[in-house]
Amino acid sequence: MNDRHGLFETITSNLAPVHRDGHKFLAIGLALTLLFFMIWPPLAWILAILTAYVAYFFRDPDRVTPLRDGLVVAPADGKVSLIERLRPPAELGLGEDERVRISIFLSVFDVHINRAPVAGRIVRSIYVPGLFLNAALDKASEDNERRALIIDMADSREIAVVQIAGLIARRIVSFKGEGDSIGVGERIGLIRFGSRVDLYLPAGTGPLVAVGQRAVGGETVLADLKSAEPEREARIA
Repeated sequence: MNDRHGLFETITSNLAPVHRDGHKFLAIGLALTLLFFMIWPPLAWILAILTAYVAYFFRDPDRVTPLRDGLVVAPADGKVSLIERLRPPAELGLGEDERVRISIFLSVFDVHINRAPVAGRIVRSIYVPGLFLNAALDKASEDNERRALIIDMADSREIAVVQIAGLIARRIVSFKGEGDSIGVGERIGLIRFGSRVDLYLPAGTGPLVAVGQRAVGGETVLADLKSAEPEREARIA
């Protein structure tokens, strides 16, 4: 067996499949591109680039998710933009105790498939209409359109994942609803074209990541519910 790969195999092995939610957009882009190659080729090349971006945006790579009980993995790809201790919004039904909220900002170049941070059952799915401010702003958590999924874990503790629309993102898509059981790292939804995901940890749990760190959805460990390790200090070098 030859383990050496040619250029084509090297390229194709690094390509991720397009999620089914993007198939219709990809089909429209391909159809318009072919049409304008017959009508006006200069515009067709622009459409071809945009169609390639659509395929890139809706890419859905596999992830290697750690399965040890107690680990909380990132629900999204992107930059950890905020880590705060606060009382969660009343709409989530998480009580009055302060919790750590980890916010992950997704640029238009990040993978936008969102994943379950823990295994459990979705006990509440809450949609809140709102504005479409820049998702990187702190007030986006309270003012922007959003969808929250509250997950009840095996130990009866609850964790919340909030998908937040942004300045460009205008559509939140959920793959799961109330009553569904989910596995850690399982795909739970996406947000179209730039967005933010907030994660509310159980009370008394601290983060194991720092602001500015890059998170990989379904892989990066954000917290450990069974560890007493203190919050990690970090610096940009």
